[in-house]
Parts: sequence; C-alpha cells; structure tokens
Amino acid sequence: MRARPRSAATLFLLPVLALALWLAPPTVRAQEVPASRAEIKLSFAPVVEEAAPAVVNIYSRRVVQERAMPPLFRDPMFRHFFGGPMGPSRPRERVENALGSGVIVRPDGVILTNNHVIEGADEIKVVLNDRREFDAQLLGTDARTDLAVLTIDPKGESLPALSLGDSDTLAVGDLVIAIGNPFGVGQTVTMGIVSALARTTGGLGDYQSFIQTDAAINPGNSGGALVDMAGRLVGINTAIYSRDGGNVGIGFAVPSDMARVVVDSLLAGGTVTRPWLGLDGQTVTPDIARSLGLARPAGVLLSEVRDEGPARAAGLQRGDVILAFDGRPVDDEEALRFRIGASTVGGTATLRILRDGQERDVDVALEAPPEVPPRNPIWLRGRHPLNDTLVANLNPALAEEMDLLHGQGAVVVLEMGQRSPAPRYGLRPGDVIRAVNGQEPATVRELASLMSRTGPPWRLDVIREGRPAKLVIGG
Repeated sequence: MRARPRSAATLFLLPVLALALWLAPPTVRAQEVPASRAEIKLSFAPVVEEAAPAVVNIYSRRVVQERAMPPLFRDPMFRHFFGGPMGPSRPRERVENALGSGVIVRPDGVILTNNHVIEGADEIKVVLNDRREFDAQLLGTDARTDLAVLTIDPKGESLPALSLGDSDTLAVGDLVIAIGNPFGVGQTVTMGIVSALARTTGGLGDYQSFIQTDAAINPGNSGGALVDMAGRLVGINTAIYSRDGGNVGIGFAVPSDMARVVVDSLLAGGTVTRPWLGLDGQTVTPDIARSLGLARPAGVLLSEVRDEGPARAAGLQRGDVILAFDGRPVDDEEALRFRIGASTVGGTATLRILRDGQERDVDVALEAPPEVPPRNPIWLRGRHPLNDTLVANLNPALAEEMDLLHGQGAVVVLEMGQRSPAPRYGLRPGDVIRAVNGQEPATVRELASLMSRTGPPWRLDVIREGRPAKLVIGG
C-alpha cells in the first residue's frame, strides 16, 4: 500500500512540534545522554583548580601538664576500693596534636580557620597546597562563631587566595564543593548541594545560622572551604552530625557573611565587637501569629526595649514584631541574632516591623554595647560561700561577650578559685546573682556587703542559662 503524501501544513507542523517538545519543562522531556564529546567532558575541575591552592592544612601542637601516677594507683581494682591515687604524684608533659584545614583569604598570608582547630596550641604550622611549610601566628579568635584568623609570612609573595562570596545569595539545591584534609589523608575535594540554610544546631556556637550541606565532611575538614560554582568562598566547614564520627551527609558551615565580619574585625583591632540594639524578644509562635493577625508564624516579638539602647532611640516599642533586617527575612530569634552579629558597628540597619497591624520601616543605629556601669571585677573574700570567687558588674558589653541577657541581674560570676566553696554549692561561672536573702545587689560592692552581713543561711536567687534558680546554703 502506497503512503499518502503529507500536506504542506503537516510538513510545517512537524518541526514546530519538535521545537515545542524540546522547550518543554524537564519533567516532560525524556532523559537525555550527552550529545557531544564536549558535554561528556563537562567537569568541576576548573573551579577546583582555582580554589584548591588557597586551601591549606593546619597542624597544631600543645604541651599538657598532667600528674603521673605510679602503676599501682592506676590499677582499676585499687581505684575501686580506695577511690583514687594516694601519695605524691610526679608532673609530666604530654603532647597533643590536632589536625585541620584553613583558607587563605588575603594574598599576604591571612588564613581563616576554626577556633577549635588551634585552641590552646603552643605551635601552629601551615602546609600549603604545594607542600611548603610555614610557622603561623595567631592573630585572633572568636569563640562565639568558632572562627580564628592566622597569619604567615610569604616573604613578599602573593599567595593564592579565595574571595569571600555573599552567602545570602545561596539557595537550597545549589551545588557546592568542600575542600579540606579529612583524616590527614591529604587535600580532598567533595561535592554536594546546599541542603538547608539558617540551620540551628545546638552546641556549635552562639550564632545559630549554619549552611547545611551533604558534601562529604569528615574530621580534618574543619576550617576548610565551602565553595560555590563561581569559585567563591561561601562557608567555613565547621562540624558534622554523626553517631560514629564519620560522614553521614549532614555537615555544617559558618556562612561567609559572618566570617567576613570576624576577619575584618580581627585585622582591624584584634577583637570582634558586634552591634548592640538594646532589645529582647521571642520567636513568633503560631498562637502569637494568630493573635497578631499574621498569615504565618514568623518574626520576633519584642518583649523589652531598653531605655539606653539604640532601638529605643529609633522608636521601637515593646510589642513590635521585627519581620526583616536590612531586607532579609527574620523568621526567629536566631535569625535576628545572626543578622545583628553579621553586621559591623557603625552606620544603620533598616528594620521592617509590624505595629498595630501596619508594617513600617525603622532605621536603627548599629552601636557598640556600652561599658556602663564599669565591670569593676573583684575577688570576694570572707567567711561565706562566695569566698575566692571573681564577680563583675554585668553591663551590656560584658553581657554580649558572655552571651547573657542584660537586665536580668546586676552581678555575674566570672571565675572561682581553688579555695572557693561555691562550686560545692552548685554555683557556676556565668551565673547571674539577682538577690541574696531577698535583697538585690546593684554592684559587686553591694554583693560583697550582703554576703558578709547576712546569713547563714544564704538564699541566692540566680539566673542560669536564662532560667531562674534558687540556692540555699547553710542554716
């Protein structure tokens, strides 16, 4: 049977139909194989080639003094019956070594890494990608973000360095590359995607807004680079979630926006000072959202705006809801803390707030926390439970350093000496003493007077990790 000739209209529609199928969304098109030799050779090698020379290995060493015990005292049976060593013990030195990674962020030898990689180190050595070794100097640390800045002397040579990208441009699903030195096997490159943003993970730092990625990160990767497809540094690999210490595809990196503030601050003055707005608040819950007429639970409801703070000067009030910080959404308390912490002192920030059902923008000055009243740290002495205890007046600057809420008490415990009985009674560094036997001390001098002329018993009202507690001692 002879085929019927196609009409001119049919011949015209066939290429149009083929073009429509090609332009259709990927879910409509069938999977395709590479169509050319060039597509087969597609690789991330150009990005790695540019970024890898700026990632270094870091070896740290510290000497630890410990008391040596005779073999008999180390015997488990002896310790079971006698409860510990007896007799004199000889001090001895033990060397601890640590391994990690770092990223050159300035061609003159400025290196960014994790604080926990070099914490307490007596000696730090940096090994470049080309195997050259340098002795490193610690420029400064910021324990609150677990970041540290080192410097090496390249003798005038311009070293390969990674530019800090804008971590706010990342989106979940973006491809990223992790570069570091896992388990000391040598520089290793892994690839994955951004699994989540602004991830809150307890115990990793005070500013909980991590980049989560499934790019393989293992011990030794700490301080290494998380790089986007443009070869920019978007994060510092910091930690993993693991039950056995190995990678399970859940890793966390400090965003580059926070790292930039730490580097610039440490290079400028050796310390990191963050803005203080003088406000406290709580995350908007579904119940709060319904009561305020919000479409979804998002933002921070202000519970206190301090008279002496920049927020009060800008007109913010108790009951306002902060929805955005400089155009970036604020979903919860941690997001607001991160936005403030990733800002620099000086200038202003624009806050989008909700008040009486209406949204408005408010410009707030980004000021350093004040040292008012002066800290005036003193060691308490006397026949009372706080003997040999170092306390200080809790001002906004000290509260910011210790991650405490200013305004919950006037005096904070900084340290306890070897002769202090306070630890036996449950007191800890960081406890804020609100009252002694019902009387509130306004300064460390008043606290010293109260402890000397009241009790026993001593009834202490304290704030610990944001929660009230009571200690009753003696009597």
